[in-house]
Amino acid sequence: MTYRDTAKVELHLHLEGAAPPAFIRGLAQEKNLDLSAIFTADGGYAYRDFDHFLQVYEAACTTLQSPEDFHRLTLAVLEESAAHGVVYSETFLSPDFCGGGDLAAWRDYLAAIEEAAEEAEARFGITLRGIVTCIRHFGPDKARPAARCAVETQGRFLRGFGMAGAEMMGRPGDFAWAFDCAREAGMPLTCHAGEWGGPDMVADTLRDLAPARIGHGVNTITDPALVETLAERGTVLEVCPGSNVFLGATGGWPDHPIKRLRDAGVKVTVSTDDPPFFHTTMTREYEMLAQTFGWGAADFAALNRVALDAAFCDAETRAAVARKLEAA
Repeated sequence: MTYRDTAKVELHLHLEGAAPPAFIRGLAQEKNLDLSAIFTADGGYAYRDFDHFLQVYEAACTTLQSPEDFHRLTLAVLEESAAHGVVYSETFLSPDFCGGGDLAAWRDYLAAIEEAAEEAEARFGITLRGIVTCIRHFGPDKARPAARCAVETQGRFLRGFGMAGAEMMGRPGDFAWAFDCAREAGMPLTCHAGEWGGPDMVADTLRDLAPARIGHGVNTITDPALVETLAERGTVLEVCPGSNVFLGATGGWPDHPIKRLRDAGVKVTVSTDDPPFFHTTMTREYEMLAQTFGWGAADFAALNRVALDAAFCDAETRAAVARKLEAA
């Protein structure tokens, strides 16, 4: 069975990381940039491990130099997502990659992304909302202007604040100022944790940053007490199984903890993270979960309800997406 046409909600998607390799190659050629080292012979992205992945990711981002580039990127990404049944997506956006953290420049980039999102909704039927992320390995000093950019531009499109990047750089508390800034402005929060770090990293993130959602969070499975805490608090995990398996953050598909977490009462959702880097799509995620754990239509409908409930969108958008899920 294929799940390509199943209506889906995706909460964990990096906009630049979702760029089709052909799109980045095309931009590089337009700008006379030699990025041949980041591509495989068959045209995919080439990297050795997670640290090298981050380097290749940032190299690919050097092609994205203007609001127009991000407008084109957003359309390309959303067309691909919609082709795999995604009706609502939240994407991570970094002011560091969109204007170097400058607020005025960020406004221009954000306007271009939002305009493309509106065009994609009209053309492909997919709704996009944005979450500003600071980049952990860029350090706390750059997280502060990222938070200010988020606070100054929040609205119907820009909905939340979070943190991505190299999880083992620093401790969550180093970024408390940025998270407090966004929280005090009424923005919902998410944070990558427990992908490479152990359960202590997730526990520290919950204590010091208090996000409603955790990106990945799969390594909590080794701490039953923390799993119970997540279930009791209703903390939502943005799980990206294909990413975890491909990078080796977890074992193979049969070893992935998403089912054990869900069975323990933790709220889990399914996303692709950086799909072309990990050779995945939302269709493939569903098919592999069905094949590995025997999940079916009822399971995926339940996962999508959890995801929509946890989405950072406004009530009007949530109701519209709910109608799409019910009609599917």
